[in-house]
Amino acid sequence: MNELSIIIPTLNEQAAIVATLQKLQPLRQTGHEVIIVDGGSTDQTCRLADPLVDRVLRSECGRARQMNLGAQMAQHDILLFLHADTYLPAQADTLIINGLEKRRWGRFDVRLSGQAWLLRVVERLINWRSRLTGIATGDQALFIQRQLYTQVQGFPDIPLMEDITLSHRLKRLSRPYCITTPVITSSRRWEQQGIMRTILLMWSLRLAYAFGVSPHTLKKYY
Repeated sequence: MNELSIIIPTLNEQAAIVATLQKLQPLRQTGHEVIIVDGGSTDQTCRLADPLVDRVLRSECGRARQMNLGAQMAQHDILLFLHADTYLPAQADTLIINGLEKRRWGRFDVRLSGQAWLLRVVERLINWRSRLTGIATGDQALFIQRQLYTQVQGFPDIPLMEDITLSHRLKRLSRPYCITTPVITSSRRWEQQGIMRTILLMWSLRLAYAFGVSPHTLKKYY
């Protein structure tokens, strides 16, 4: 079976969710499913998403818990985890299916939506680091065969770095397949908090995690 289950964790994403889901409708029309797993939104996220998805699930808040619930309820054998503010490229399903013929999991390169030149540097560093280390982050649209996902027991139930930890588990069994056609992810966080400040924050958090600082502690600074 080559159908995808696209799993999107949400929390108060009414500003972004419709545009994201509209771009996924051609995939739904060819047999792929889209699942929203909401972590307790207090805005109109679920109402707006409902006519554009196959299922809206409610979950305890926490991206790892939400994605694990979505995977548990998914109908298909290819799982794609997508952020609510990230757009897949055209022919994403073909790119993923072809990639999984070579490796058991993978991710896309990322392009940030903003126009600032420093964002071009950031996205190149993200893609280079991921290719070098074999580690994928959530905004790179991680995809995985269900059997492998089950084998590594899904995302760890931690409040931060769940994508990093899962990548470490996965790459012990298979290097990721890296799709160079990028997803487009929102640069709103970078622009709102300052690009250099966000770079320093992200790198500091990952360095601290590498040295053993608990994700529960790191969440306070995210």
